[in-house]
Amino acid sequence: MIELYTWSTPNGRKVSIMLEELGEPYNVHPINIGKGDQFTPEFVAINPNSKIPAIVDKDGPDSKPISIMESGAILIYLAEKAGKLLPSSARTRLTALQWLMFQMGGVGPMFGQVHHFLRAAKEPVPYAIERYTTETRRLYGVLNERLREHEYLADEYSIADISTYPWTARYEWHKTRLEDFPNVKRWFDAISARLAVQRGMKVPS
Repeated sequence: MIELYTWSTPNGRKVSIMLEELGEPYNVHPINIGKGDQFTPEFVAINPNSKIPAIVDKDGPDSKPISIMESGAILIYLAEKAGKLLPSSARTRLTALQWLMFQMGGVGPMFGQVHHFLRAAKEPVPYAIERYTTETRRLYGVLNERLREHEYLADEYSIADISTYPWTARYEWHKTRLEDFPNVKRWFDAISARLAVQRGMKVPS
């Protein structure tokens, strides 16, 4: 049984989608980041960085419990343990990992900055809005080109898609029209139709 510590953010929903896709039983522990739950001693003991998501797998390596932080690491761990959603061939596996890191190092941070400066900043910061909006559109362009001749980011549905989807699901937050990126929209619509994704996007309820 996996213990999932999460909140209703793209990073959190990566892991709930993954668990739903795997059919892995899990318990949800909501960590309300708006109220500072991530800074409680109990949660810091699980994730010293005070960020969601985190998991505790009671049946970890050597059948011993393990705590795992960082959404990308969690996805790799779950995929390797289940033998699913991370391609087995060396070349395709590397492709999936590259696009996972593209999300971790580009899509997540840049989309997150757009969300912050458009929705949370106490006053408009034109330079920041222009900088992060421009970079967000560039990243959408990169995704659009990749998906022009590929059904999924790594040719087969994988953790690369699972990690990227929840961030694109907030396209309205960063004032992006998916119609401007037709290959992304086709990919987005296909993933949105997956029942496991729909369930995972509702966690925590």
